[in-house]
Amino acid sequence: MTDDAIRREIGSEVARLLFEGGAIHVSRQQPFILAAGWASPVYVDVRVILGDPALRQAMTQLAVRYVNAILRKTPIDAIAGAETAGIPFAAWLADRLNVRMRYVRKRPLGIGRNAQVEGGEVDGLNVLLVDDLTTDGGSKLNFARGLRAAGAIVGHVLTIFYHGVFPGAAERLAQAGLTLHPLATWADILRSPAAGKISQQDRAEIESFLADPVAWSTRHGGRSKLAARS
Repeated sequence: MTDDAIRREIGSEVARLLFEGGAIHVSRQQPFILAAGWASPVYVDVRVILGDPALRQAMTQLAVRYVNAILRKTPIDAIAGAETAGIPFAAWLADRLNVRMRYVRKRPLGIGRNAQVEGGEVDGLNVLLVDDLTTDGGSKLNFARGLRAAGAIVGHVLTIFYHGVFPGAAERLAQAGLTLHPLATWADILRSPAAGKISQQDRAEIESFLADPVAWSTRHGGRSKLAARS
């Protein structure tokens, strides 16, 4: 099976799990404000997977399969979970892969060791950054900077879900030397058989958002432009 076929198969299964867990929320009347500040008619709450043992075990197994297949030639000495939802996913994945686990804060704690990276040293280690989802990539740049400042070698980011619609996100990550590995994107969600649960009106609103998310966000009180590159 080719890498692309493996990605499609994993994406289909992840989409099924997200629907099964009730992670897909649509609101045409009152838009959601995403963590990055964008307004959206749909919210993908990957964190609901954390609470169900069957769902989280299935999601972890899909992540293991992805790493073993797609990142099979990439050295991984440690998995680093991004604060906060990335931490449990990273712990389960590290356990299954039998590698070291760390976590990285949004910013240094400000007390004690004032560390941004916790769980042990990362100096000289090849670290795979793990988070629950990616919107425009801004937080991933911050987490990678924190890990690199502590001496880690970070070139890959694994995320359960990636919006994949905000212009420039992939390019910003690539310019920072980061390759994003989403287990699922909107393409996987919308072609999933479970997407039949979404009403025609809701689907039309989602497709309007996906066609021009920046304009949609601007019209609905969210961010109106990408953050400056850093």
